[in-house]
Amino acid sequence: MHLNPSAGSRDECAEQTQEAVDKVESLDILINNAGVALFDDLSDRAALERHLAVNLFGTYGVTQAFLPLLTRSRGAIVNVLSVAALATLPIVPAYSISKAAAFSLSQSLRALLAGRGVRVHAVLAGPVDTEMSRGFEVPKASPESVARAIFDGVERGEEDIFPDPMSQTMAESWRSGAVKALERQNAALVNAELVK
Repeated sequence: MHLNPSAGSRDECAEQTQEAVDKVESLDILINNAGVALFDDLSDRAALERHLAVNLFGTYGVTQAFLPLLTRSRGAIVNVLSVAALATLPIVPAYSISKAAAFSLSQSLRALLAGRGVRVHAVLAGPVDTEMSRGFEVPKASPESVARAIFDGVERGEEDIFPDPMSQTMAESWRSGAVKALERQNAALVNAELVK
C-alpha cells in the first residue's frame, strides 16, 4: 500500500492514512519511505517546514496510525532516512535537518516501543539512483540493491541499516561508537522507569 504524505494538506494526508489503516487487517512491517529533498539555503522558512512536514511529521503520522496493528503483531517499523541525518549535506540543509529529526524520532520510538515488542529500524542510506538524487553527480546504489539490503538488515535485527556501499563504510564505526553507546544508555532509562 502506498501513501503519499507529500501531496495535499495535513488533513488530506491524515484522511488518506486513516483510509489505508481501515483497509488493513494485520501488519507485520511498516516502511516509511516518503521523502522530499529540495535545494535550499535555509533562507525560506516554508522550505524547511515542507521538509519537516513530509520527512518528519509524515513518518510520525503514518507510524502512529498503524501502531496498534504493529503492536498486535509485534511487528517492525522501518524508517528510510539518509546519512545526511548524521552529517548535514549543506546543499540541501532543510532535508538534512528533517532527516536528523526523523532519525531522533526513530531512536525515541525504538526505546519507547521495545517493551511492546515493536522493533524500529533506521535506514541510513547514501546516494540511491532515484529521481530525488538525479542532480547529484556521485556514485549511486540501485534502488533494488538498497531494498534487498534493507530487508536483509531487518531480518538480521540491525537497528541501524547501512544499505549501500557508501553508507557501509561507516557502519562498523557507527555501531561501536560513542553516539550509539549513548543511545543504548539513554534507552535503558525507559526500561528503568517501567520497572519502578
